[in-house]
Amino acid sequence: MDRRVRFTGRLVTGTIAAVLLATACTATEESAPAAPRPRISVSPTPGESGIAPNTPVRVSVDGGVLTDVSVEQVGAREWASAEWGAEGDERASVGGSLTEDGSSWVSDRNLAPGSRVSVYATAEDADGERSEVVSTFATHEVAEDARMADPFVLPQEGQTVGVGMPIVVTFAEPVEHREQVENSMHVTSEKATEGAWNWTDGTTAVFRPEEYWEPHQKVAVDLRLTGVEAADGVFGVADRRVEFEVGRELIATMHVPDHRMDVEVDGERVRSIPVSNGKAERRFNTTTSGVHVLMERYARLVMDSATVGIPAGSPGYYRVDVDWAVRTSNSGEFTHAAPWNGSIGHANRSNGCTNMSVSDARWFHDNTLMGDVLETTGTSRELEWDNGWGFYQRSWKEWLEHSETGRPQVTDGTPPPGTVHGEDL
Repeated sequence: MDRRVRFTGRLVTGTIAAVLLATACTATEESAPAAPRPRISVSPTPGESGIAPNTPVRVSVDGGVLTDVSVEQVGAREWASAEWGAEGDERASVGGSLTEDGSSWVSDRNLAPGSRVSVYATAEDADGERSEVVSTFATHEVAEDARMADPFVLPQEGQTVGVGMPIVVTFAEPVEHREQVENSMHVTSEKATEGAWNWTDGTTAVFRPEEYWEPHQKVAVDLRLTGVEAADGVFGVADRRVEFEVGRELIATMHVPDHRMDVEVDGERVRSIPVSNGKAERRFNTTTSGVHVLMERYARLVMDSATVGIPAGSPGYYRVDVDWAVRTSNSGEFTHAAPWNGSIGHANRSNGCTNMSVSDARWFHDNTLMGDVLETTGTSRELEWDNGWGFYQRSWKEWLEHSETGRPQVTDGTPPPGTVHGEDL
């Protein structure tokens, strides 16, 4: 990128040379015009106020390359996050990405509402000439009733979960601008993989890896929601970080006609459990086939068919107390103790649940984690992808197609694949 001008000339002889010599002392010298320095442009326009927090900061240069860009927010203590420092410093920096040729830079985070933003940029041309600019503008405040509420996140901070565990983020209000929100939720793991978000409804986003998580590792979820416009006029006002651990790999497999469940931990079979599954007289009492991710556990549970659409007085209604129950779907399926079922290990006689002896049901309850996996085969009813945590029922290709970005997020710290801002870049 060496743009220095090279001067060349010829040897001049005779009269012409003499004339040039004679006139050299008497001619008026004119200074060559100074070469223009690099010209730096900043957006938003310097001095503007009322800027939407999800507006990108852009810096570009003509006649040189950018050598340094920094963006600082001041006076936004209310939105302080962990990245601002333990003392809730009133200043926060905003990172960004520089193009390969050094001609432009764009922020990769949204801005804090109600803050004064200062942009410092330096550029240099091929001759080493430098230019510097300082540009300031202000973002608008967000009214109390236009602030995004803190979402509920599973897993919760510090939990240890199984290898099939999804990350489930539930917002208090419907999310309209889902791509911005997806790209503002960063997932990092010690053992990198590819994953993506899908939405089960207007308020719930789910992240799952392409395959199950590698066991024995830590995972972090950074919800960088400050300044994100979740719905028209509704902005995030805080960031949040959740850390959890993926424990050992527990995968249970069950071919329903065999009346047995095998449990493996880190690839080694640790228990073979006789079971009795759904009698399959109709769809309701047919155990679902597919990848079930264990959801919650109960030492004692009242099972009432009214909760799954069979009210009292209807054919097939039941209400029974069960012990050592583990939920495998939202359509009423659990593993649980069933001492009344004399067909355990021999025939399928349940209403769709997986019946076990008391000792086996207690062992399964006590030795499983939320996020462990039960892979079931051999029935005519397929688990729906959004029934409980049946998210692995969608192929990876389908999962990506239903992501707002359509591309995977790599959990090695690489930024998500799309924009977090309110306009296309």
